[in-house]
Amino acid sequence: MNRFQPRFGLLMETELWPNLIAACQQRRIPLALINARLSARSARGYAKLAALSRDTLNALALISAQTAEDAARLQQLGASNVAITGNLKFDVVPPPANDQLRTLWGSEQKIVLAASTRDGEEALLLDALPAAAPYVLVIVPRHPQRFEVVAALLSARCIAFQRRSENAPIRTEIQVVLGDSMGEMFAYYGAAEVAIIGGSLLPFGGQNLIEACALGVPVILGPHTHNFAQAAQDAVRSGAALRVADAGDAMAQAQALLQDEEKRKRMRAAALSFAAEHRGAVDKTMKLIEEELLNTRRAQ
Repeated sequence: MNRFQPRFGLLMETELWPNLIAACQQRRIPLALINARLSARSARGYAKLAALSRDTLNALALISAQTAEDAARLQQLGASNVAITGNLKFDVVPPPANDQLRTLWGSEQKIVLAASTRDGEEALLLDALPAAAPYVLVIVPRHPQRFEVVAALLSARCIAFQRRSENAPIRTEIQVVLGDSMGEMFAYYGAAEVAIIGGSLLPFGGQNLIEACALGVPVILGPHTHNFAQAAQDAVRSGAALRVADAGDAMAQAQALLQDEEKRKRMRAAALSFAAEHRGAVDKTMKLIEEELLNTRRAQ
């Protein structure tokens, strides 16, 4: 802070660091918490440190929450100046060219994507992979340090696989493609008929389902989606996503969707509509920030 002399700060989602916030407060540097989310489980944790949580939240100039539920939990912990602006992730703009993997792998190739998988989920999905599946399973681990771990798992099970980094068409004998690349999620979604969202099959809270919906990809969600609770609930309600009990159910539902083109079309349309209806959080958030900056200038 001494070096860069910031005049305003933005914290994202749940990045509540009491020492940072207190230091900014001492220097009269306004901080905003934007795209704020707080699960019921996290709220219970913050409530155990009630005084610290209250003081930390009240030191923020403004809070823009993703949902009414997030806003209510923050207010119950003592937050003030809370607005509901929606989820910024809905305003993501897919790149104009996201069909490079579909072109590379072939338009006739059926792809089931396991997107942003977490530790332990790959093994469960492979347990449910049929020996002669009528599709290729593309597994993209959430963290790059796990690429080699998943490669070792595939080798140990004697599963025929190739890596995305080979940059080659999918060979005839291949059952699984290991998505060992970064920054290509839209390309993976662009190649997929169905996407199973990682982090939702085991209690990790679920990864981002919004990118898949933005490209009109039918989504399959496991039982654990507290990181995107409202978005997941709304996606299921709209028909853009299916909720399943476990990895075996996810793989069975994915194969069933591959065999039901009409249902896939309905889910694609629902996903695109769902994503479009929830856009606008960026404009709402920017308006709040601009108002706070104006108030800050007046106070100076």
